[in-house]
Amino acid sequence: MENKYVGYMLIGISVLIIVIIFMYKSTLTDFVDASCTLAHGKEYCPMYDTISQQTYLALVIVGILVIVGLVLIFSKPQIQTIVKTRTIEKKPEKKVVNVSDLKNEEKRVFELIKESKAIFQADLIEKTGFGKAKMTRIIDRLEGKGFVERKRRGMTNVVVFKED
Repeated sequence: MENKYVGYMLIGISVLIIVIIFMYKSTLTDFVDASCTLAHGKEYCPMYDTISQQTYLALVIVGILVIVGLVLIFSKPQIQTIVKTRTIEKKPEKKVVNVSDLKNEEKRVFELIKESKAIFQADLIEKTGFGKAKMTRIIDRLEGKGFVERKRRGMTNVVVFKED
């Protein structure tokens, strides 16, 4: 809650308390009028001094509340500092694969795996036209050089391109 609104609330509560103080003073004065005339006559009654002291004390306390409320209303609001930070994401550098020492058949299979990121070994056999044994040897060599990884899936293998 802002200071200004708290100040307005304090002043509103203070006005309410002032009304209550004067109602209380009026009622107490009526009571003293009725009881003092019996004891002291129509002369001066010492209870009037007590009523005045209580009223002034209560009004001083309410006055302090009003002053605090006014200070809160007219004080400058605290400045909120918003700090924006920018995060810079580094894109991972793509690993340059040296395929110069691969045979033509290995390069062809490697390019198919690299394009699709992951491919079934049976699909490689179908696309290249190589036999099962030849494809297994090619993938074994690519796996040995760290270019691909073979994962068993049911009755076939999935060959995955390694992007370290």
